Amino acid sequence: VKTWLLVFRSFMIISEEDKGFGPIFEEQPINTIYPEESLEGKVSLNCRARASPFPVYKWRMNNGDVDLTSDRYSMVGGNLVINNPDKQKDAGIYYCLASNNYGMVRSTEATLSFGYLDPFPPEERPEVRVKEGKGMVLLCDPPYHFPDDLSYRWLLNEFPVFITMDKRRFVSQTNGNLYIANVEASDKGNYSCFVSSPSITKSVFSKFIPLIPIPERTTKPYPADIVVQFKDVYALMGQNVTLECFALGNPVPDIRWRKVLEPMPSTAEISTSGAVLKIFNIQLEDEGIYECEAENIRGKDKHQARIYVQAFPEWVEHINDTEVDIGSDLYWPCVATGKPIPTIRWLKNGYAYHKGELRLYDVTFENAGMYQCIAENTYGAIYANAELKILALAPTFEMNPMKKKILAAKGGRVIIECKPKAAPKPKFSWSKGTEWLVNSSRILIWEDGSLEINNITRNDGGIYTCFAENNRGKANSTGTLVITDPTRIILAPINADITVGENATMQCAASFDPTLDLTFVWSFNGYVIDFNKENIHYQRNFMLDSNGELLIRNAQLKHAGRYTCTAQTIVDNSSASADLVVRGPPGPPGGLRIEDIRATSAALTWSRGSDNHSPISKYTIQTKTILSDDWKDAKTDPPIIEGNMEAARAVDLIPWMEYEFRVVATNTLGRGEPSIPSNRIKTDGAAPNVAPSDVGGGGGRNRELTITWAPLSREYHYGNNFGYIVAFKPFDGEEWKKVTVTNPDTGRYVHKDETMSPSTAFQVKVKAFNNKGDGPYSLVAVINSAQDAPSEAPTEVGVKVLSSSEISVHWEHVLEKIVESYQIRYWAAHDKEEAANRVQVTSQEYSARLENLLPDTQYFIEVGACNSAGCGPPSDMIEAFTKKAPPSQPPRIISSVRSGSRYIITWDHVVALSNESTVTGYKVLYRPDGQHDGKLYSTHKHSIEVPIPRDGEYVVEVRAHSDGGDGVVSQVKISGKVFFLIPNLGYFSYFSLFAN
Repeated sequence: VKTWLLVFRSFMIISEEDKGFGPIFEEQPINTIYPEESLEGKVSLNCRARASPFPVYKWRMNNGDVDLTSDRYSMVGGNLVINNPDKQKDAGIYYCLASNNYGMVRSTEATLSFGYLDPFPPEERPEVRVKEGKGMVLLCDPPYHFPDDLSYRWLLNEFPVFITMDKRRFVSQTNGNLYIANVEASDKGNYSCFVSSPSITKSVFSKFIPLIPIPERTTKPYPADIVVQFKDVYALMGQNVTLECFALGNPVPDIRWRKVLEPMPSTAEISTSGAVLKIFNIQLEDEGIYECEAENIRGKDKHQARIYVQAFPEWVEHINDTEVDIGSDLYWPCVATGKPIPTIRWLKNGYAYHKGELRLYDVTFENAGMYQCIAENTYGAIYANAELKILALAPTFEMNPMKKKILAAKGGRVIIECKPKAAPKPKFSWSKGTEWLVNSSRILIWEDGSLEINNITRNDGGIYTCFAENNRGKANSTGTLVITDPTRIILAPINADITVGENATMQCAASFDPTLDLTFVWSFNGYVIDFNKENIHYQRNFMLDSNGELLIRNAQLKHAGRYTCTAQTIVDNSSASADLVVRGPPGPPGGLRIEDIRATSAALTWSRGSDNHSPISKYTIQTKTILSDDWKDAKTDPPIIEGNMEAARAVDLIPWMEYEFRVVATNTLGRGEPSIPSNRIKTDGAAPNVAPSDVGGGGGRNRELTITWAPLSREYHYGNNFGYIVAFKPFDGEEWKKVTVTNPDTGRYVHKDETMSPSTAFQVKVKAFNNKGDGPYSLVAVINSAQDAPSEAPTEVGVKVLSSSEISVHWEHVLEKIVESYQIRYWAAHDKEEAANRVQVTSQEYSARLENLLPDTQYFIEVGACNSAGCGPPSDMIEAFTKKAPPSQPPRIISSVRSGSRYIITWDHVVALSNESTVTGYKVLYRPDGQHDGKLYSTHKHSIEVPIPRDGEYVVEVRAHSDGGDGVVSQVKISGKVFFLIPNLGYFSYFSLFAN
């Protein structure tokens, strides 16, 4: 009875076009881990569905109903709240049911588990003794726990000092053990395994394990031994996969990874130590055998295992809400992919209904309800929910009546639609006026009720009625067919032949029924032209009635093709086409290949491109090197490449140079687009044939011969192992001495010889070489060896202390002509001489100023004469004391008063501190505001008079002066206004009156 009531209500809702619908999940429960030690005291499983009318919820656990009358459970909307969760009573599989009068749906299943991490046993752990150089393992042996998602670290001696993993030490995240490839004395200490569970946010650590390395006189090497080995892994597509591999050995083994017989996945990353391989977002193609190899000087070890990539179910096609007529058949496709291949099962209103493909025949109201298609494999399940409504109603045209007026062109074809809403499908019949219509050569009644009339005449005009009838009733609808004149093209476009850049006109005119509006549509190669977007090249002539003329302006090669003009009204249309030929420069050649590569030439072959209706007259080969981004025409053999050729040789190339090639075709209308560039190739090497230029040199330090030249650019290297051979001999000597310079970018060689006389003339020459041979020598240049450093020290060295931070040094010149500069070295008494500062001045200077010195400090100073060979002996060292620092306190301006045509500025006297220079007076700068220059006054008083500014504001700066220099500045602004300056607790208040 309940079932039939539900069916009846559904039938009534459907027939009355009600907008109700069955439950649709918006939130479903998910797997939840509840910490056993949680203080929260409750856990919530969420469930929310959208439905009209509002859904009713119930919950099931392990296929039994949850007793919602119990105090242990409560509902918040559709959410199930479990109070004081108990592992024995509440652990299990839950799902939610949501229902209304349209049916019931079942949520995905969710597991409620209880997480825990027990403490480590309280027993002390025994000490571990290991010989230095030997490998070892400290076992973690984690306590009982759930879930198995622990992370491991090791403490050293105390919390929170954790050991750092490197190539020698490794902590496995599989079992928590600490591995040391070979023990060192520094490993001595107490170790504790620190275990964390992210699911329940809890950590515990073990008792400390003492590790005592046993010293060895000599540590013996031993081969790599892989002790951390990864196993075969089953991974879900999209997951991240981690493989661990670590080896003991002395010396520490290097670890390498590879995928056997295949390249490594692009998302693979190897840790810095090499012990961990991570593959992110793993895909099906990443499945295969992976190998880890550990190796040191004593031997190697290998380990292999396979990764199997599986896949969670994923929909290929799933069900959606569907309405079907009563008595009809329904095939409801539901297809999923996955690995393993998912199985399909069905639920109806929350209960098991069917397995595999679902087909319903001769449906009734009993088939209505909420259906769920479930695709599942080993790794999980996905749900697709849909509502099936059964329609049963008499024909009605209320929602879709026939058109009151139907237009059709004489001689054409018309289809008059008849689409009532009805279930089951009705039978159709038609009448024109009082005449019943039957199928004939011109008239056809379609299965869906539409009426087709062909070869229309004026007599076909009139009133037409469609009749629809099923077992629940009948209905009809009427419309009038009006016959119009046909649309015809009377002036069709004609073929045209133009050159790139020219204009073309496509004519088009048509006749049509005067009661209708006519429009013209142009298409190009089957695609309608959008005149709003293509208005640069395409324009229409709107000046002529019944004319759709098309103007193609500045035609390009891409505009060649078929143009179709369609004249259309709302009733019919007519079309005509013409072809446009656009002649222009050739298209790009294709299939470019480079073969027979030599030092200065390469053979090229290509395939002919489009000639764009003008024969190709010649080809040009272009090249580009790594030295430039520009393409340049290459010399070729033959020099002129005729248009019927598809091969040639590029010549006069640079040896041992990377090249790209392309080919350009030319005809009488111009040069065409280039081919796609070739892959980059490198020509063979050859011996250099260019000599270095600008050979010269000289100068340098004592007993040195400095030879310089301009390095050859990369294009002249011609081969690998490029360098220079430098040859030199005394000017009157017979035998050349040769040295090799292997740096291709250098242009300098310094020859040192303690027996070499200063300023001796030498002949020098330089040539280039590479792995193919030597190039020619440069022209011979004559240079001199370095002169001697000065042998005399400057005399009459004296100093003048200028302030707390500056000293002036002066001296007498040495008499030697080889002096090029003077160097002053100085350092503070509390510094080492090695940290001395240096000041260099030209040989014309007799003095130098030392700046940025420390106040009240003793300095040592010496002067030496220098040239390119070095500096000579220093002068006698002299001492100097800088003055005390200038006053650190600024003058405190106490008033700024106008008196007639002048201002009187007054300030307090500055008293120097014990470590500062005594104030000897004051400096006053009077300047326009915003400028740095002005008039400087000096005074021993505590006040000064300055003129009233005529324009704008002026700034008066006051600072104390001493032997140690000038002190900190104070300032005040003045203007043509009258100011009264009143001291006020350390700052100034200003009041002004305007003065004329």
